[in-house]
Amino acid sequence: MRDQDLCYTPASELLRSLDDQEISSVELTETILNRIETLEPELNGFVTLTPEIALDSARQADKERAAGVNKPLLGIPVTIKDLQLTEGIATQFGSLIRQGHMPVRDTPFVSRLRAAGAVLLGKTTTPEFGWKGVSQSPLTGITSNPWKKGFNAGASSAGAAVGAAAGYGPLHQGSDGAGSIRMPAHFCGVFGLKPTYGRVPNWPVPNNDQASHIGPITRTVADAALMMSVMAGPHYLDHTSLDSTPPDYIGAVSKEIGKGLRIAFSPDLGHARVDPEVASLVRKSVTTFESMGCRIDEVTPEFGPRGPDLGRFFWTAHEQALAAYLDTEWEEKMDPGLVACIRSGTGVTTREYVQMRREKYEYVNQIHQFMEDYDLLLTPSVSVAAFPADQLQPDHWQQHVWDWISWAEFSYPFNFSGSPAASIPCGFTSDGLPVGLQIVGRRFDDLGVLQAAAAFEVAQPWAAARPEL
Repeated sequence: MRDQDLCYTPASELLRSLDDQEISSVELTETILNRIETLEPELNGFVTLTPEIALDSARQADKERAAGVNKPLLGIPVTIKDLQLTEGIATQFGSLIRQGHMPVRDTPFVSRLRAAGAVLLGKTTTPEFGWKGVSQSPLTGITSNPWKKGFNAGASSAGAAVGAAAGYGPLHQGSDGAGSIRMPAHFCGVFGLKPTYGRVPNWPVPNNDQASHIGPITRTVADAALMMSVMAGPHYLDHTSLDSTPPDYIGAVSKEIGKGLRIAFSPDLGHARVDPEVASLVRKSVTTFESMGCRIDEVTPEFGPRGPDLGRFFWTAHEQALAAYLDTEWEEKMDPGLVACIRSGTGVTTREYVQMRREKYEYVNQIHQFMEDYDLLLTPSVSVAAFPADQLQPDHWQQHVWDWISWAEFSYPFNFSGSPAASIPCGFTSDGLPVGLQIVGRRFDDLGVLQAAAAFEVAQPWAAARPEL
């Protein structure tokens, strides 16, 4: 097998090759590290690469496999986003403010990945404190989309999606507070799953009203299921984690989608602007589900138009956690858009916040009631294809000092509701840029989303597409 093919091989296949002694974990890890070192000056998907740690783990994995040890990810490389704590590896949040910060313990799902035998390659890039949907930060600069240099790879899990698209191994962890798994998956042409809120424990628990979800970014649905099987499950450090045994994620992707499944399709949620090429590719992909025997209803959800005011209010309100850095020596070192976003939320009163929170819960209730009539909801993942990463909006969209949400209206509603949602590639624009289809499920029905994504993957294959690097 060529080195490049090995770097793009799914984890499920790599495990078989490792078990059959066709390759060793050290050989696999060295091959991927060589690819990363070759491409990184151009892509900039890592903030911290840890080759020594990775190779030590790979050697240990080979010894354990030789001794008959059985672990679900033994010898498989994985990356961690630079918003999550990793013992002995800096976690810097894409910010000069936290530069060099060294955690003394792992966040729980990182401990689970290590215990499962995963080989940790390092930390992937994120915008400053994960605040925006564009792959740039004061700490690391621009992270380039593998499909077009200098273009947005999405965020805040930009480096993770770049890694999946560029062949930096099979498994990449992302987090999603308003679309930050699904947006980079869309922009980079890979699969990203935002599970039901609390399915994967998140510690320290973010101070954003239970908006942040932890999940996988991979090249295949089966690899996402494999990664979920290790990361999911309750943990005492996250008091919001779900107190339930993880379901059979791996088994879900092997089942055929149910005939007569009732699916809603909303091209705009009743209010969102979508670029014509994106809209056309998404609409065409919906017919794939019709061909599988699903019932499709094109809908305009009642909850949709209420979203923008809520999305912008809570985004600026929760950024007030960083307001202490304003008017200090740090402000000039921060992302100017983040500073503008923080300032736009200054002055919100407790009464206003509580009132808007009540309206948000009414909005969430409408989402859940809407989903009572449907097994799944399909929408575009994002309104636009990739654009230059040195700007917050595409040139043909209205400009704003901080509001990148204008082209990402499809994602944050399902952070509010805690629903599972995925982005799966559904085609390319005339410029060769990827587009994603969003698949949303009922709360707790992660298996339904994975099963639908797996069926779509079979009907409309995409994982063989690779950017020219």
